[in-house]
Amino acid sequence: MNLKCNATFEGGGVRGIGHVGAACAFEKAGYQFINLTGSSAGAIVASLLSVGYTCDEIKEEMEKLDYLKFKQKDLLDHFGTTGKVLSIVFEFGIYSADYFEKWLNNLLLRKGKVTFGDIKIDNPVSQKFIYKLQVTASDLTEKKLLVLPGDLRNFGIDPDTYSIAKAVRMSMSIPIFYEPFRLKDKEGIEHFIVDGGLLSNYPIWILDDGTMNPQYPTFGFKFVGDCEDKPTTCELSKKMDIVEYIKSIISTSLDSYDKQHISGLKGDFQRTIPIPTTVKMYGECKNISSTDFGIDKLESAYLFDNGVIAAEKFLSNWDFQKWKKVYRSYYR
Repeated sequence: MNLKCNATFEGGGVRGIGHVGAACAFEKAGYQFINLTGSSAGAIVASLLSVGYTCDEIKEEMEKLDYLKFKQKDLLDHFGTTGKVLSIVFEFGIYSADYFEKWLNNLLLRKGKVTFGDIKIDNPVSQKFIYKLQVTASDLTEKKLLVLPGDLRNFGIDPDTYSIAKAVRMSMSIPIFYEPFRLKDKEGIEHFIVDGGLLSNYPIWILDDGTMNPQYPTFGFKFVGDCEDKPTTCELSKKMDIVEYIKSIISTSLDSYDKQHISGLKGDFQRTIPIPTTVKMYGECKNISSTDFGIDKLESAYLFDNGVIAAEKFLSNWDFQKWKKVYRSYYR
């Protein structure tokens, strides 16, 4: 069975393995992903799917990944809290994302697709969908949302020639946690680009082509909590210095429920797969936050399974024709 669909993957930091589990369930059900969008961790998963990775291949790469390497330190960071504060003051972020960009680019190289020109769609249904992948980023200089690669034209850059890994790096650069990506526009003004999740963490709206009778469905993969989760005594007693304070603010912001572009009238809730971010281990319920870089292999495995179970449950009740009847006026 060969079914086509579009997909949006919400940002979620280290929890991206949950997206992979859900996508694997869709692949096994016979779905082929056509147009893809994402923010932050969702942009990572979407980028790998866009260049031809299967979900099983992505799972294998994620299982080998040491997330702590994404916390790449420079000289200042080796001087404890003082050094990190100085990194924030002088570099606007604690960690460099150079390692992440290199890691992702190497994966893209294996498929021979490293620029957006390599993932152009032949005979797209509209100019909005020229590229198989679109990711969100936040321009702090102009205080506005960017949808990449299309908005690169505003910087005098040809999207065809631009690195997919660099665009995804922009989308996943959690502010303060990572140094912002710096990009100059045509006038030479430097723009500071950070995590797309600040302005649109769940960009399912990008994939609406405006038609009343879409050829195939658009699905959204979104993280949710599924049980009451209270901080442990250990977590509550952890010393709160300025760095931990800032990280807590950012983590809380990114983990909040984003309703900005989710429309009940368009049927967005009904085409969304809710993936639990809580894992139950040893009789306890633990929520995995977006910045839990110390996540272990067992926790990752549980998150993957959460994605699989959520997707299978969704698909058991999904009916595209019924959805169109209710949410696309062409059928009314």
